Amino acid sequence: MNYRLDQLDPDLLRRRRSVKWTMFEPDVLPAWVAEMDFPVAEPVKRTLVEAIERDDTGYANADASGLAEAFSAFMERRMGWAPDPAGITATTDVVSAITALLRALVKPGEKVMITPPVYHPFFAVIEEIGCRIEEAPLAGGRTLDLDAIEAGFRAGARAFILCSPHNPAGTVPTRAELETIADLAAEHGAWVLSDEIHAPLTLPGARHLPFLAVSEAAAEWGICLSSASKTFNLAGLSCAEYVAVSERARKVIEDLPFGAKHPSHLGVIASQSAFEQGDEWLDQVIAQLDHNRGLLADLLAEHLPEVGYRPPEAGYLAWLDCRILDLGDDPSVEILERGRVALSPGPSFGTQGAGFCRLNIGTSPQLIEQAVRGIAGVAHCG
Repeated sequence: MNYRLDQLDPDLLRRRRSVKWTMFEPDVLPAWVAEMDFPVAEPVKRTLVEAIERDDTGYANADASGLAEAFSAFMERRMGWAPDPAGITATTDVVSAITALLRALVKPGEKVMITPPVYHPFFAVIEEIGCRIEEAPLAGGRTLDLDAIEAGFRAGARAFILCSPHNPAGTVPTRAELETIADLAAEHGAWVLSDEIHAPLTLPGARHLPFLAVSEAAAEWGICLSSASKTFNLAGLSCAEYVAVSERARKVIEDLPFGAKHPSHLGVIASQSAFEQGDEWLDQVIAQLDHNRGLLADLLAEHLPEVGYRPPEAGYLAWLDCRILDLGDDPSVEILERGRVALSPGPSFGTQGAGFCRLNIGTSPQLIEQAVRGIAGVAHCG
């Protein structure tokens, strides 16, 4: 089926009731939260409609659903890695899963390492469980700094939340980087929780390597978190997966409380359908995102050449360096108020995000151009 991902109806989008389209006033173009505007894959839509028509809206039985087998087969097709379904456990969402794992693995007062600028809920989760944040900032704001990560482990970090691919930088770690992280974790007896939610959206020119597949040390000391939510735009259906290879990692997940392994029934149904039947849709989405990241580069060169931008290697989130525009630590405030474009504020990703914004390009070329023109209007009006 040919999906028209380059032509989206703005009026239809504004009828959506998700947070992206209801957070701001009707005259604001929302380009902030990680939610794509593309239509849901037809096989997933049919599966959900069929479930509703048979009144199948009860509790999930993920173990009996075939979700683990579908996820493993999907990973094998897309990434050449087939994790054992016995090590795959369904849960609600990646953030909740990380929270549950940290409660099980790290004591209050101990350190958890992150790599800012990074997905902002990580900060809140670490503080919520009473732990201390150990920062290993990205080198140049873009790539993993292995020296800083080693220093973080030496400083006592008991767990490391790896964002792979990285949000908001959009970078994909190399095998050498992942192997080094695994070796450091094993040396210091620390866990690596690898958030790979954007991995299936890796774009042409880059290759995502599942952390658990890079070495024995990674398999022994790592737990992966994944979901169909970002890839297939199903965040509202609340289903994600823990993936473990080693017996000790599986035991950690097995011992988690019931609430940490309680996905939505419709989420399980939709995720399984996406993993089994969503490849054609996903291929078209990746092609559109590849086009969109290049289009953004061209639009910025024309309208905002001062703004720093490197096309993401994965996903649909563009990290914009707006410091030269002199719009303060949080340029998104002025861009929203005067340009009527809602972007994710850079400082929410850590102090390293001051002067930056995150722009969502998981939409039509027309809406990307509208967003850039809105930003440019603010920048050039002073």
